[in-house]
Amino acid sequence: MRPKAAYAALYTVLVMTVTLTVCGNLVVIISVSHFKQLHTPTNLILLSLAVADFLVGLIVLPLSMTALIETCWYFGDMLCSVYKFFDSVLISVSLSNLVLIAIDRYFAVCDPLLYSTKITVNVMHLLILFSWLLSPSYMLAFLYLNGNFDGADKLNSCLGECLFVVSEIWGIINLIITFILPCLIMIALYVKIFLVARRHAKVISSSAEKKHVRENTGKISKISERKAAKKLGIVVLAFLLCWIPCYIWILTEGNVNVSTTAALFTPTVIVYLNSCVNPILYALLYPWFQKSLKLIFTFKICCTASSFINLFQDKHENVMYVG
Repeated sequence: MRPKAAYAALYTVLVMTVTLTVCGNLVVIISVSHFKQLHTPTNLILLSLAVADFLVGLIVLPLSMTALIETCWYFGDMLCSVYKFFDSVLISVSLSNLVLIAIDRYFAVCDPLLYSTKITVNVMHLLILFSWLLSPSYMLAFLYLNGNFDGADKLNSCLGECLFVVSEIWGIINLIITFILPCLIMIALYVKIFLVARRHAKVISSSAEKKHVRENTGKISKISERKAAKKLGIVVLAFLLCWIPCYIWILTEGNVNVSTTAALFTPTVIVYLNSCVNPILYALLYPWFQKSLKLIFTFKICCTASSFINLFQDKHENVMYVG
């Protein structure tokens, strides 16, 4: 039993985290779905990511955090299995969407002339659908083969526990599939993007020098380069900070048998923060999001033809965003 003040503080944090995760991702979903100007391949991934993170905040976070605060699972064996399935699948889908964003940005920056023919809306629909079908299939097999659906008696759990069971071999396999490969792919793509962007900046500076406007264009090139480096650094750093502690902890544990009540004190809970941070990283960094946010909260999206409102301040911003 905790003091009442401790319960009040913990539930306040829970409510704030859930509210931020649900509302932040809901605004992204409404924005991308409503405004026609945002119906691009890149934003389809953003929409898919927001849906996954929205469901994490709506379904997974309240169940897991309530159990962690109360130090007991009060929701029964059936809901325990449902919780474990949604928890694993939604985190996996969110991770795969981050990889798709990296792939999309790679083609947009490194092969801009063929980007519109390679990465179309239909192609992106198929990739996102494949991601949403593959993740549940893999996680169902993963949880079943590790005995997570065998019931509380076979898992040797105490009353009031909801266990995640992962063998040592499957822990290594899952580490490679769900972390090492996506991490290597993202880092490789973002490094390539940064190098190409740097090379483009040098070419622009060289061309500007020949036209005797080196000073102004040089400043623009350096500013653009710093902005690109900052955004890529934030994306990669947030991903690594949320996932590396979890997998280091799993590796050091070896044969992992994690109860939900104990998970509050392990790095696995940090993974949930990724769903809360994603709306900030992938939405608030875009200028169009602030404008769509104002339109939503002022109820202007209810007006006729509001879906055709221009969300970009100028043509340059529009070109940069689409590219």
